[in-house]
Amino acid sequence: MSATGEKDAMEPGFAASEIDTSKPHPARMYDAYLGGKDNYAADREAVRQILRAFPEVRAMARANRAFMQRAVRFLAGEAGIPQFIDIGTGIPSAGNVHEVAGQVAPGARVVYADNDAIVHVHASALLTGSGTTAIVLADLRDPGAILAHPKVRELIDFGQPVALLLVAILHFLAEGEDPVGIVATLRDALPPGSYLALSHGTADFHPPGVAGEAASAYEHATAPLVLRTFDQVSAFFDGFELVEPGLVQAPLWRPDGKPPRPKDLAKLGIYAGVGRKAGST
Repeated sequence: MSATGEKDAMEPGFAASEIDTSKPHPARMYDAYLGGKDNYAADREAVRQILRAFPEVRAMARANRAFMQRAVRFLAGEAGIPQFIDIGTGIPSAGNVHEVAGQVAPGARVVYADNDAIVHVHASALLTGSGTTAIVLADLRDPGAILAHPKVRELIDFGQPVALLLVAILHFLAEGEDPVGIVATLRDALPPGSYLALSHGTADFHPPGVAGEAASAYEHATAPLVLRTFDQVSAFFDGFELVEPGLVQAPLWRPDGKPPRPKDLAKLGIYAGVGRKAGST
C-alpha cells in the first residue's frame, strides 16, 4: 500500500511518516512467528535472534492464538457476551476475533486497538464496510484514551457486559508503566458480568538465563519483553473470578480434543486465563 493510502486509512492526527520499519515491533514480530508476510527486515532479524535462543517461541505464538480463539468462542457462546474490546490485536490474519465471535454470535461487535500504524492500516482495509467492527490507533499505556475513543463509544455499550481481550500484550509493559494499574483502569470501566481474557509470557518453565536471552532481543524493539511469574500474572485478575480451569499454560485452557502431552508443554512459557468481573449485570 502506498504512503498516501496508509495516511488516508489512518485516523486524524497520525501520519504515514510515523510508521517506523527500522525498529522491530512486537505486532510484526508476532506476525513473523506465525509465518505471516506483514513484517520487515528489522522484525525478521529480531525473530531470528530469539528463535536461536528460544526456538519454542513459534509454538508459543501458535498456542497463544489458539487460546484466543477458544476464549472468544467461550465468551461469545457460553458466556453470552456480544461485544469485545481487543487491545494489542496485532496484524490481521485468519481467525480474528470478529470472525470467531461472528460465527458463534452473528452481529457481535468488536473494537480492535493497537499502537502500530501498520496494524491500523491492514486492519482498516480488512474491516472496510463492516458496521459491527472498528479499529482504533491507540496505546494500552493510555487506557483512558481507549475507553473514551469515539469508535469505542459508538460500538460498545458499557451498560452491558463486555469482553476485554489482553492477549500477549501486557508482557510488553515494563513495571514502571504500571501494568496492574492499567488493567485496573480498564476493569473499573466495565460493568459487572464482563470478562477479561488474558495471556502473558513467563520464564517459569525455563532454566535461568534462557528466557533472558529471548527478552534481550526486544531491547531494540519499540517495547521491551517482561516475563512474569504465575503470581505476577495472577495479579492482573484482581477483581475478576477466574473461570475453570483457572490460570494455566495456554494449551491447557479448555483445549479442543485431547489435552497436550506433558513433553509438548515443557517449554511453552505462556500463561492464559479468563475471568469474570464479580457482581450481577
